[in-house]
Amino acid sequence: MTQLDGAEPAYRALAATLRARIAEGRYRGGARLPTESELSDEFGLSRQTVRRAFQDLVAEGAVYRVPGRGTFATESSGRYLRQLGSIEDLMNLSADTTMEVVSAPRRQVDISAAGRLRLDTDLVYRMAFRRFHDGIPFVLTTVWWPEPVAREVIDLPEVATGATSTHTMIGLLEPHLASPIAEAAQSITVAAADPSVAEHLGCDVGHPMLRVDRVYSDADGNAVELAISYFLPEHYTYRVTLRRSGT
Repeated sequence: MTQLDGAEPAYRALAATLRARIAEGRYRGGARLPTESELSDEFGLSRQTVRRAFQDLVAEGAVYRVPGRGTFATESSGRYLRQLGSIEDLMNLSADTTMEVVSAPRRQVDISAAGRLRLDTDLVYRMAFRRFHDGIPFVLTTVWWPEPVAREVIDLPEVATGATSTHTMIGLLEPHLASPIAEAAQSITVAAADPSVAEHLGCDVGHPMLRVDRVYSDADGNAVELAISYFLPEHYTYRVTLRRSGT
């Protein structure tokens, strides 16, 4: 029997496993995914749990279901497709992508970043990393932290320049915080690639990019991280499901 990661709900762990198998190319060329019954037997889960995992994958567009035929992987034309609707979804980027640190955390004065983090000082820590899917870099992210937050992680080997891992920064950060991350305020715009973005993502300077800004806050309302990411649109699809409140 195949084991799942017990650190998260079973349906999320199963969805992550199936998502990784799809990314590996197991179900290309019209191959059908295992049935609910087959997955229930393989992972020792109830049919209801398996059905919930499939529902999440259908909602994010990773798979589609054909009545009487089964469930199939959606052709993504080489793009990295990820449904983002919660903090847990952001942390689960570690399931099928790799992080490479471009520049280790460094203390500096940054009035703009400090203002967005609602600090009473202009001193912050800054680091940058890019993320790969199937060996292709698809996003360059720069993060800024308040000094008390940075002190908790700056000595970790995963944040040294050149380090590679399957972690996400918020996944590394949260275990060291007094309160868990509870919110990410996000804005999405279009921007042109500057020389640094172009160099690290292998595109031309001025190339159209998807820019995503997030300010993460903990359960006490304190801003703990500002992250600005530049995504290559030809290698990344961003999808969000909007639901009516109370449902």
